Amino acid sequence: MIYKVLYQKDRIVNPRRETTQTLYIEAESIVTARTLVEQNTPYNIELIQELAGNSLKYEQDHADFKLTSFTSKEAK
Repeated sequence: MIYKVLYQKDRIVNPRRETTQTLYIEAESIVTARTLVEQNTPYNIELIQELAGNSLKYEQDHADFKLTSFTSKEAK
């Protein structure tokens, strides 16, 4: 599955819509996706959304779509 992760780069500063960023990650589940991001970044995760079908196609065609790759033995 591919997941869209909305996040803030800093956990200390209050989240603002204007500074929300996005990354795309492939993982077995939403729990695994969250674990991978939390273990490999200092990001404050706002939302994780599963992408499939038309939603995935739209993101691939209209966004700066690039899969982020993390490797973590604990997340498997």
